Amino acid sequence: MRLKVLTCLLAIGALGAPQASAGSRIQVETRTYDVSGDSGAALITAINRKGPKRGFMAHAIAQTSYTANWDMVVLQDKGSCLIRQANGAMDLLYTFPRVVSPMTPALKKRWGRFFAGVRAHEETHGRIARQMMRAAERSVAGLKIASDSSCNKARREARRRIEAVYAQYEAKQNAFDVSEHRDGGHVEHLVMALIKP
Repeated sequence: MRLKVLTCLLAIGALGAPQASAGSRIQVETRTYDVSGDSGAALITAINRKGPKRGFMAHAIAQTSYTANWDMVVLQDKGSCLIRQANGAMDLLYTFPRVVSPMTPALKKRWGRFFAGVRAHEETHGRIARQMMRAAERSVAGLKIASDSSCNKARREARRRIEAVYAQYEAKQNAFDVSEHRDGGHVEHLVMALIKP
């Protein structure tokens, strides 16, 4: 499951101004929420009560959320506006369950397999988000708009391109979730393997 936010900033300079360091910056943070139980079923019940919200009432097992901000180095020359580079900053947050109650060796082993699968699922969302940032960066770097001394047209076009990339990658995120969460899919197998000894 994912959440996202987008903002864009423009830094305007003159042609020949020094170039800032290029490239997107990704900051990763991991949070946990506590669950307890003496069986796999009890742990899933706790997750369903305490997991990150998904919609109005439902709770997810885990969540990947991110915010993305863009700092665009924009150069003006003879009335034209050139986006010299686009530096993205993404804050990527993973939220996972953490068992705080004692576990038998058998339950601990099943939890380990379950958690490894959950982590791999969320890290795939994170990988798609990173790919999105690189694609968005490429989509606007070098963009030049003539007759745009205020850089308003360049700003709008850059935002349009970034949002188009976001939509493309959000479709990839959704397709991945549909595949993973379908009946008989990977997530169901993880849950059933945790519940059934």
